[in-house]
Amino acid sequence: MLVGFLIFLIGAIPGVFGLDRSPVVGFVQIAVFLIGLGIICSGGYITMNALWNGQEKAILADIGLRLVSTGYVITVVSGMADVFGFGSQIAPEIPYYGPYQASGVLIGEAVIAIGFIMMIPYNKRTKEDRDYKKTEQFFFHDEGHHSEIQQN
Repeated sequence: MLVGFLIFLIGAIPGVFGLDRSPVVGFVQIAVFLIGLGIICSGGYITMNALWNGQEKAILADIGLRLVSTGYVITVVSGMADVFGFGSQIAPEIPYYGPYQASGVLIGEAVIAIGFIMMIPYNKRTKEDRDYKKTEQFFFHDEGHHSEIQQN
């Protein structure tokens, strides 16, 4: 993930690394930061998957994975809109990374972040924790509720 972040930074702000050759954001720069973001997404998926430690994932985590993938697609399509032919600068004009594309990339990154949040194993409990909770409920239940069950 750190390598992906470094590649993302080279694409997003090449001036920091002394690689800025143009006053505009061009095709190569967009491609580099999208490749870096793809590496970050892949590394994040591997990391989040490892947090589940072989246990069955919740449906929320599966939806989160799909949101990460969808967010990346939104980011790629938004970033490369001019190259794909449906942006504001259609060929033969030079591709221009404008405010609409930047907004689309930010929306895609927000969707990716929401997906990663959904992949966190919040209620990850061991079998012993669940068994203890069941035993506790069995012995320390409400008497009024217990009598209602017996009457039925």
